[in-house]
Amino acid sequence: MIESASNPTIQPVTDEQYMRIAIAQAQIAEENGDVPIGAVIVHNNTIIAKAYNQREQLQDPTAHAEIIALTQAAAALENWHLNDCTIYVTLEPCCMCAGALVLARIGRLVYGCDDPKTGAVKSLYNIVQDKRLNHRVEVTNGVLADECSALLTEFFKKRRTGDFE
Repeated sequence: MIESASNPTIQPVTDEQYMRIAIAQAQIAEENGDVPIGAVIVHNNTIIAKAYNQREQLQDPTAHAEIIALTQAAAALENWHLNDCTIYVTLEPCCMCAGALVLARIGRLVYGCDDPKTGAVKSLYNIVQDKRLNHRVEVTNGVLADECSALLTEFFKKRRTGDFE
């Protein structure tokens, strides 16, 4: 799943550009009837993983975009240590995903909107920077937050009204 970074005019290079790819992944989740959350992992300016929520599709409570992306990235690098990687996620990770980021030793997390109900990076907890753990993750939040939030708001609005296309 490694995408070449040989053409810098096409290859994303900013947090916003990578987040737009994560948003596209989130839209795939929505098309499949799942909560629209997407993730992208980058290593040396190369995308090594792209994933979206697949809990409904796989009937697996652990099939969050971040978990699937971490598995793909570890396979791509043939190493579970992802120190030099950045993960872009449309929504603040939950406890499970934040813990997995620490265990994978991911270098940096960039996320879109906060999750006041289950967020484990800023909103409810800060697992990824807990000094009691063996690894801490650099965090950038709020990247394209309005777009990320709008995806979720519209999804749940449609779900409440039964207005799926």
